[in-house]
Amino acid sequence: MSYELIGISVLWMFLFGYIIIASIDFGAGFFNAYSVLTNKQHIISNIIQRYLSPVWEVTNVFLVFFFVGIVGFFPSTAYFYGTILLVPASISVVLLAIRGSYYAFSTYGKLKSNFWTYLYGFSGLFIPASLSIVLTISEGGFVYIEDSRIILDYLTLFTSPLTWSIVILSLTSVLYISAVFLTWYASVAKDEPATELMRKYALSWSLPAILTATGIIVELRMHNPEHFARLVDLWWMFLISFVLFLITTRLIWLRRSYGLAFHVLVFQFLIAFFAYGISHYPYLLYPHLTITEGFTSEAMAIALIIAFVAGFCLLIPSVLLILRLFLLNKDYIQGKIK
Repeated sequence: MSYELIGISVLWMFLFGYIIIASIDFGAGFFNAYSVLTNKQHIISNIIQRYLSPVWEVTNVFLVFFFVGIVGFFPSTAYFYGTILLVPASISVVLLAIRGSYYAFSTYGKLKSNFWTYLYGFSGLFIPASLSIVLTISEGGFVYIEDSRIILDYLTLFTSPLTWSIVILSLTSVLYISAVFLTWYASVAKDEPATELMRKYALSWSLPAILTATGIIVELRMHNPEHFARLVDLWWMFLISFVLFLITTRLIWLRRSYGLAFHVLVFQFLIAFFAYGISHYPYLLYPHLTITEGFTSEAMAIALIIAFVAGFCLLIPSVLLILRLFLLNKDYIQGKIK
């Protein structure tokens, strides 16, 4: 296996970790705000707050690792993406700052207002929407090079059906992943009203999530036929992912094994995510940049691989420790431990 492939695989794992953890976080914030808006905060707010308290500070660690790694392994991405992502990345940074500030002040201060709850909750939907623009741009057709200047065609980008398909998928996936996890979380807490409400949300967002994922494949057929052909070659991976989706929804529908349902969901997204990544290989940006053209030196690659594997080995036990102490601790979830 080449250093390029090892590097991109490690980064892809960090990105997947961020997608799952951040989706739960963003979705929990949204459901909390929505419950306040619909006067159902007495049902799920306590459960959501108990989840957010121990994890909000570590959510973005995976994202930081990914961005540092993508520039370290593939320095050319800074040249190509640095300018064209100035606007969407700036929006994401501002939204992340708003969410972090709100939670810090509301947890350790006296910031108690429905307005800030709404801002915190609904901003969580704009972050994945703004970040998902990167996937659209990477498919090509939006970036032009003129006189050594990289130009992003904003009009074409924001009028492309592919752009909005990916944005909608990011929103539905966030809400679906979060709802399934919180259903399990509420069931561990033996909070029947919260479990039933989150189960309802999980089933409600399951169909939109799978339909929007299918819609992206259809849009790719017209936008990037080369990538579409590679996706078709990996049909069996998407079939496995779809079967896992059916298992998850079946378990939730039958009110059985919510923990197993969430773990199946993680594997569903893992397989689909890597199928997409494999089909995108070797391009980082169609057709301008591949992982071989933009790769760093061999010595730097070895150092980065060692550093990132070590970081991954340190980060995963930390997350598992949080799970053991808080998220899967029945006494904490049920409010016996403050």
